Amino acid sequence: MSDTTVRRPINWNTSADTNVGMVRSVNEDSIMTKPEVGLWAVADGMGGYEAGDVASNMIVSSLAEIEKHEYLDDFVDDIENKIIDANTRILEYSQIMHDGRILGSTVISLLIKGQVGICLWAGDSRLYLLRNNQLQQVSRDHSHVQELLDMGTISEEEAINHPDGNVITRAVGTANELYVDVSAFNVQVGDTFLLCSDGLYNSVDEAEIEYQMRSHDTDNAVKQLIVKSLENGAPDNVSIIIVKSVSEVNVTNSNQVQPELHQGVNH
Repeated sequence: MSDTTVRRPINWNTSADTNVGMVRSVNEDSIMTKPEVGLWAVADGMGGYEAGDVASNMIVSSLAEIEKHEYLDDFVDDIENKIIDANTRILEYSQIMHDGRILGSTVISLLIKGQVGICLWAGDSRLYLLRNNQLQQVSRDHSHVQELLDMGTISEEEAINHPDGNVITRAVGTANELYVDVSAFNVQVGDTFLLCSDGLYNSVDEAEIEYQMRSHDTDNAVKQLIVKSLENGAPDNVSIIIVKSVSEVNVTNSNQVQPELHQGVNH
């Protein structure tokens, strides 16, 4: 294989959806797709009606303002600054509108520039990568259960239905200081990424997620994952973005010119 082939530009096809689930009355998730820039994000709000959904939307709306940067470092700094700015604005909103009540949102974002991918996140929304028919979790949950796993206190099996499974240790809008984790990695032809809120992986197992990510039809893959989560009771909101590498001849018009935002879509 020639060097020219290895380094050729990679095109990305995007499919996304969000669903209120089977139990909640309000969708507090928000998603943002901006493939023409190479940026995607999922935010999972918390704090109840007219709170969590506002928090998550503040994050994705702020990220949607980002345009292309020539240098990767500037790109990453801009994303981090937008998330930290949203942290400040959510805290201010909480004080003014909710008497300081705790509210906030997780965020998981994927930036792709050339052959480099960057994941920035806070909370337990996840980024998965399917490469060479192997599924791996790129992000690492900021959660109590993950801390117990890291300490060896519980097993992977015990973690699945742990009573503290919904306890997160970091989120946007819950503290004055926010630390955003950043992970950098190479991207290559054949990669498929999936960003999601915990409503997906808590109702659909990773084997099913991997199976659907293998599909060439990303729209159908997202649809089937939503269907599976609803069939399994979907106690939480479910949000999914699939980003799949495609050859130039197969690039579709899903790479919309305007950023696509979804918030509180109750299907």
